[in-house]
Amino acid sequence: MNNSAPIRPVARLFPFVLRAGILMIGRDTLARNKGKLHFVLITEDISEPVRDEILVDFKHYPVVQHYGPADLEKHFGIKGAKTIGFTKSGLAQSIYAELKEYRINQPVTPTKPPAAAQKPPARRR
Repeated sequence: MNNSAPIRPVARLFPFVLRAGILMIGRDTLARNKGKLHFVLITEDISEPVRDEILVDFKHYPVVQHYGPADLEKHFGIKGAKTIGFTKSGLAQSIYAELKEYRINQPVTPTKPPAAAQKPPARRR
């Protein structure tokens, strides 16, 4: 008896992306809206120099490399896009969770200085 659940493609969630309006298209748009960004999706055919630029520009965000431009056109109705992003939402979290295996970077998290190096607040008298 097989207890594993049937595998459902993440593409089943894509129509909801359009309806919810959580899709951002193009590097310029993503760069202007970093505060809203949950993760970045780039196509498999993107050139190495552009891919490296994206990894540097969006080092604080997960970058997933999957699908081709034809897939993006089919699922989202966008022509010629190679870089898209998803704004922060529960839907974006669900999509990212299913695409996580295709992540090509480890997002950099800002570190806090050690507690010993911080000055205590000055006491008032």
